[in-house]
Order: sequence, then C-alpha cells, then structure tokens
Amino acid sequence: MANFNTHLGVATVAGVVTAGLGYQAALWPWTSAFTVAGLVALGGILPDIDADNSHAVRLMFTVLAILCVVIMVVMYQPHLQTSWLLGAAVLTFVGVRYLASRVFKRFSVHRGIWHSLLAGGVSGCSVAALSFQLFAQPPAQSWCYGLALFIGVCVHLLLDECYSIDLVGSRVKRSFGTAFKLFDYSKPASAVLMLLAFAALVPWLPPWQALLALVQHTISL
Repeated sequence: MANFNTHLGVATVAGVVTAGLGYQAALWPWTSAFTVAGLVALGGILPDIDADNSHAVRLMFTVLAILCVVIMVVMYQPHLQTSWLLGAAVLTFVGVRYLASRVFKRFSVHRGIWHSLLAGGVSGCSVAALSFQLFAQPPAQSWCYGLALFIGVCVHLLLDECYSIDLVGSRVKRSFGTAFKLFDYSKPASAVLMLLAFAALVPWLPPWQALLALVQHTISL
C-alpha cells in the first residue's frame, strides 16, 4: 500500500483539481475552494487513522481535538469564566488528542472498517452536519464540504488498490480488495455501528433536497 507522503501528495493534487473544477463550474466561490482542497487532502489520509503509530493517526486526532475545542468554546463561552473556559479547552484537547486516540488504536484494526466506502460516507456526512449546524454554512455548501472529504477517502482507497497490483512482476498482491470495499466484510458488526452512527447524524444533516440539486447541477454541466 502507499505510504503517508504518497497519500497526502496525491490527495493534495486531487484537492486542488477538485477545488478548481468546482470553482469553474460555479459550485462554490473561490474563498471556499481552499476549504474544499483541504478537505479532499484530509480525506486522503483519513482511512489510515486505524494504523498504529502512523502520521495519519496523529494528524487526524490533532485536527479532531482542535475541532472539539472549538465546539466546546462555542457552546460554553457564554456560561463559563475565561479561566474555567481555558482549563476546559486544555482538558478537551488532551482528552481527545491523547486519551481518545489511545482507546481508538486499542480497538481498531488496520484496513478494517475505516478502509471502506461506508466509513467515507459517514465521515463526509459528519463534515456536512458540522458545517451546517455549527458553522451555519448554506445547505449546498455544507454538502460540498462533505463530498470533498468523501472524494479524498475514495482517492486513498483507490491508491491503495493500485499499490496492490505489481505491474513489474505481473501479479496481484494478497492485499488487493482490502481497501476499496463497501464495508469490512470480516466484521459486519462494525458496519452496523457505522450505520447507527449515520442514523444519529440524519437529524443534523443539511436538507437532502440541496444534495439532490447539487448532483443534478453537476450532471447537467
């Protein structure tokens, strides 16, 4: 499979191309193109969050910790004094970045559920929900951000599958088919948990009509 630098490099290029094409198609303004490119790049390393001691794990949980701190500050800033708010922010960051990541690595298996389209879809929906609910972005824009992350995940999975084919030796490696899959077929219970997570997200998602309109607009281009 491809290493971290390869995944990040390819996903970054894919992000720039996606952002540029979307801007040309009037799917988002130029100011949002940077966010789209960043989300594609982030999605390009997301599946390796289940790899022990990888750059992706550290980066993803650092980003997640910062996001949790932002959410906590937005929610509790009107109710806490500055000193208490600062302490809560530090505890939130440490708890997510170090404790949560340790628990996650303890129970995750590399190339498991996170190397799947289902996980990519749920992650994309999470981004869309956060963009819509927390950052008050328009529905169509929120769906664009969610789709950007999903595109990055697909780039990662396809790149892993390409690396499973040995063109020089004209053979297919044993890892072929373990990345680009609907869900982790060896552990269907993990897929059920992902579906439950998606069900919990549904009330917070932007209107589905905006997603359908976005798809129809893209097809008509």
